Amino acid sequence: MVQLSVLDLAYIGEGFTPADALANALDLAQHAEAAGFTRFWLAEHHNLAGIASAATAVCICHVAGGTKTIRVGAGGIMLPNHSPMVIAEQFGTLATLFPGRIDLGLGRAPGTDQRTLQALRRGPDSSEYFPQDVVELRALLGPPQENQVIHAIPGEDTNVPLWILGSSLFGAQLAAMLGLPYAFASHFAPQALMQAVSIYRERFEPSAQLTEPYVMVGCNVIVSDTEDEARRLFTTQQQNSTRMVRGTRG
Repeated sequence: MVQLSVLDLAYIGEGFTPADALANALDLAQHAEAAGFTRFWLAEHHNLAGIASAATAVCICHVAGGTKTIRVGAGGIMLPNHSPMVIAEQFGTLATLFPGRIDLGLGRAPGTDQRTLQALRRGPDSSEYFPQDVVELRALLGPPQENQVIHAIPGEDTNVPLWILGSSLFGAQLAAMLGLPYAFASHFAPQALMQAVSIYRERFEPSAQLTEPYVMVGCNVIVSDTEDEARRLFTTQQQNSTRMVRGTRG
């Protein structure tokens, strides 16, 4: 049976506030949990007027604290915006508060525009170090090693499950090489889906976290009482996706 999950951005709808958006995110997670969904993930985006999930780890804590069984995580953390040490501490703390319920999806894109990237204090070439940062983060969340000097506390030995997120073949190859589960963003890059999944499965190397390839595919789902209203909401979703890809506000 195919497991179903939810990816949410805590949208701030017209006439609503960020507080409303975060309350709605929790309400959606509670409904997803009651319906038997496996995961509820939140995504990191910055400087977008319609999205309230910028402080993703804090939002995850909010949702996990208001639910009981559903896995809650990041879909994802844009690792070039952060040091691996900080993310290890944040998600190690989450895993300590909510044992066995936290996922950590990792993306390579900045999730914002270049000016905002500068405000985040990260350089324009930080994404080039993404593979090394993933390896460093995995080590910080794993068991302590002999002569290790730097420790993430909490974080060390929590073994928070890592996922590689992507919309291109790069992420598929990296996830396969590291033996990590792979989540493909076909909700905005459907044309590369089959090739990316094929490469991931063909090149997968087993790891301590995962012995066989595991894929999750993102797709847009619009629900409303009428088809006309659903179509209207879909055009809004298209506009939001376009702004995120272009890194523009709105």
